[in-house]
Amino acid sequence: MTDAPIRPAATVLLLRRDGSEPRVVMGMRGAKAVFMPSKYVFPGGAVDATDDAIPLASGLAPACAARLRAEGQNPDAIAAAALRELVEETGLMIGRPGAQATTLPGYADAGLLPDASALTYFFRAITPPGRPRRFDAHFFLADANRLSGDPDDFSAACDELSHLHWVALSEARQLDLPFITEVVLAELASVARGLGPDEAIPGPATVPFFDNRGTAPAFRQIA
Repeated sequence: MTDAPIRPAATVLLLRRDGSEPRVVMGMRGAKAVFMPSKYVFPGGAVDATDDAIPLASGLAPACAARLRAEGQNPDAIAAAALRELVEETGLMIGRPGAQATTLPGYADAGLLPDASALTYFFRAITPPGRPRRFDAHFFLADANRLSGDPDDFSAACDELSHLHWVALSEARQLDLPFITEVVLAELASVARGLGPDEAIPGPATVPFFDNRGTAPAFRQIA
């Protein structure tokens, strides 16, 4: 059987630190979903052909953009996909006013443009062979205090993810999770432990990468 093609994808980890412990927003995929059914995941999905046309209020930080370019990716398209998937699946937006207009749902009504400067390139993983769908997933970390609007308002979310809620990092790994989500959560917990409640999220020295393009899986760091 021929392996499914590998599609670029983008995912957002929203870290919230306004309570007794850090939390991250997650939701459950449908039981009939082809990819990871009934699993709890972060909001995200495949990059669309039109994502590179979505205007951004600001692009990614130079270091994040440079790493994506070195991997043969379009940084603006990947970042726009991450923010588009976030608003589609959760109703949550990270944006600010900009000179251009956008037709992106949520942002257009609010008069905002997606703001990629809030995203930090945090993790990369390629789906192993033999799966019905395969993605080259780029995970971005963002501070929930950069959200535009109420962080508890999921009323504008589509129905792709159910049971949307802020999950304490100490409890998240008790959910039914895909393997890679467990790995990313462990990385996130390590970062969150070293942050004060008002401390800015630092850019990582390297980006962990689970590479399943070859015949054997490899784990390395993107410098």
